Amino acid sequence: MIVRVLIAVLVAALLAAALTSCGTIESGNVGVRTTLGKVSPDEVEPGLYLGLPGISRVTEFSGKEIALDLNDMTPKARDNLTLRDLDVTVYYRAAAGSIADLYVKYAGQHTHDEGSRVSLPAHSMVTRLARNAIYEQSARIDSLVMHTQREELAASVRKSLQADLDANDKGVFTVTRVVVRALTTDAAIEKAIQESVAAQKQLETTRQRVAIAEAEAQVEIKKAEGIARANQIINQSLTREYLQHESNVALLKFAEKGGTTTVVLPANMQTAPLINVGK
Repeated sequence: MIVRVLIAVLVAALLAAALTSCGTIESGNVGVRTTLGKVSPDEVEPGLYLGLPGISRVTEFSGKEIALDLNDMTPKARDNLTLRDLDVTVYYRAAAGSIADLYVKYAGQHTHDEGSRVSLPAHSMVTRLARNAIYEQSARIDSLVMHTQREELAASVRKSLQADLDANDKGVFTVTRVVVRALTTDAAIEKAIQESVAAQKQLETTRQRVAIAEAEAQVEIKKAEGIARANQIINQSLTREYLQHESNVALLKFAEKGGTTTVVLPANMQTAPLINVGK
């Protein structure tokens, strides 16, 4: 009876070893083979792989884009005010042909993803550098305007993180994109932002009113210029001879009226008096 139990345990152990020494690598991923504790420098390509039970095993690593979520961060802005909450997702990818080297170089810093059952290369190291980059780049922007510069913050984090990764492993890691998912300032900053927005709107309203007043003033100026120009034209047409002519016509009409005796003496005395003696 004891022999049968021992045989069953041995068979189960052999089956478990066999299952861990063979399997398939998903497309886009690679495997790293360890044989008797020694890591093979050549990655296992996608597809079926075989191994020796109890002697070699293969660890599957993601060669796809990896999403790294960094939540509940509280960095300080350039004005030394602390954000209440900053959530950022960093997307990166490791070169498939370098993952075996990364497996050795960053041993203990890889993370096993329970959802996909694959390992994420150098996940802990990239997380640390990404967090540092976020805090450094946040310190370059004032808290009052940071909520309007999410894209600028994301771009600067991506550039900074890529430089840090290239410093240690040139051409191995690629930061594909950075997304600022949430950015919340503290109550004091929120109040200052609201006051700033209100002041800006008031300034815009005042500028609009000034612009309207200036436009109306320009209209009045144009009207005045038009009237002045018209008067100038009229004055230029009223020559001395024309005015004398009009005066003579008026006096003639006045003299032709009957029923009264009228003597009209023009002020300039350049014409003879017109006398009409009524009968």
